Amino acid sequence: MAKDESFDVVSEVNMQEVDNAYQQTKKELAQRYDLKGSKASLEFDKGNKRFVLLAPSDFVAKQVIDVLNTKLIQRKVELQAVHWSAPEEASGMNVRYRGEIIEGISKDLATKISKNIRDQKLKKIRVQVEGDKLRVFSNSRDELQEVIAFLKEQDYGQPLQYINYR
Repeated sequence: MAKDESFDVVSEVNMQEVDNAYQQTKKELAQRYDLKGSKASLEFDKGNKRFVLLAPSDFVAKQVIDVLNTKLIQRKVELQAVHWSAPEEASGMNVRYRGEIIEGISKDLATKISKNIRDQKLKKIRVQVEGDKLRVFSNSRDELQEVIAFLKEQDYGQPLQYINYR
């Protein structure tokens, strides 16, 4: 029997790049003429992987999110990794948004991805859930490449990476 080939499906975010994008956004908030006096503030809790945005209006909040998104794109962080809450009313007639960085594959999503792979009816593919990642096995590299191509076409609401291809 031939040796099995495999790869892992993970969802990881480079937190250092997110922090760098946050720092650049803070600097731009202090310098940009249309945002300078707006009293908009953006905080980032690196430990809990959360943003808190406080702005005087929904329009200003959207501008700050747009600036942050631009910085994240420049640093090659996928925007699907940040999930923003609906706007909340805050004290002083302000609007608050909370952004959460999604990392790891949840049990429900892992089950869904596994089912989608099995539904492709590829004969020699096996999927194993290992914590917050999936490992896909096959003795055919071509089938593994088909699975990667299939998964890249799907939208699971968060970025996926394909690592440890061996």
